Amino acid sequence: MFVLGLTGSIGMGKSTTAQMFVELGCALWDADAAVHRLYAQGGAAVAPFAAAFPDAIVDGAVSRLALKDIIGRDPAALKQIEQIVHPLVGEDRADFLTQTTADIVVLDIPLLFETGGDARVDATACVFTDDATQEARVMARGTMTREQFLSIKAKQMPAAEKCTRATYVIQTDTLEHARTQVQNVVETIRSQLNA
Repeated sequence: MFVLGLTGSIGMGKSTTAQMFVELGCALWDADAAVHRLYAQGGAAVAPFAAAFPDAIVDGAVSRLALKDIIGRDPAALKQIEQIVHPLVGEDRADFLTQTTADIVVLDIPLLFETGGDARVDATACVFTDDATQEARVMARGTMTREQFLSIKAKQMPAAEKCTRATYVIQTDTLEHARTQVQNVVETIRSQLNA
């Protein structure tokens, strides 16, 4: 099994690109989806959060909005939140890896390089587009203000640095171009696996 870490800054087209890998028979594990599962009713994060941050539990689930308020009042709470979430996300990923039968597994991890996750994969792929396209995509979602976007972007490793560190860079300027590059990456990996 070959494990490929997929990353990219907000609005770069990572989710769309991840689905292109799935279409080519790769298994996909999504870090954000794992957190949603952990935070949902009955999720593994609910009990530890109920103990550490009772205010964060709304209708039996962990509320991201409540967590945001908690961090807003006490920025030091972020470290405690990460100490609860990161090991649970790691367990979720490990379970997925033991259960999948795919030859290539794509781990979709937004903060792959920031968290040192690149040390636990066989190769990395970074999705990339120009700044104007990135901002236009995020603004088109209608889910945040430009200030919120710039704040998130400022907290992430610069896209150019991610690209420099990545094994593969996938330009997401057009769907066709991105799909061709994904096919090339998959073919390259499969030729290595079959060598």
